[in-house]
Amino acid sequence: MSAEQLFSLCNLTAMAGWILLIVTPHQRWPSTILAGRVIPLLLSGVYLTLLAAHWGEGNGGFGSLAGVAALFANHWLLLAGWIHYLAFDLFIGSWEVRDAGERKISRWLVIPCLGLTFVFGPVGLLSYFAVRSAAVKLRPSGVTLKP
Repeated sequence: MSAEQLFSLCNLTAMAGWILLIVTPHQRWPSTILAGRVIPLLLSGVYLTLLAAHWGEGNGGFGSLAGVAALFANHWLLLAGWIHYLAFDLFIGSWEVRDAGERKISRWLVIPCLGLTFVFGPVGLLSYFAVRSAAVKLRPSGVTLKP
């Protein structure tokens, strides 16, 4: 399989997880187990395999920005870096959904945060914490927001 084909396959797999988070936020198996654990672990396995197979091929390292650029000049290692983002962002998105469910925060407030987490990672996490903080502060005492 080429790097480009693996890139497409991993993107589609991650996208399936994001769709599950949005469509089935309160169903344990699809959103918590599949999107929150199985898919991130599968992507992590692909990541580990790529690192094991191609680490010695890369020049550079993580000690400087120039070193990272040199390391990612290798398409296989660049792909591994991309899969790293896919796995961790999906894992964080799943946590956002679970946390929002525990706090009775409306899924409609969480969906934009998921989109931001999917595209911009830490910006989505920051937005979720802002929504979580606002939802708790604005909620009248003893009232829960329905998802």
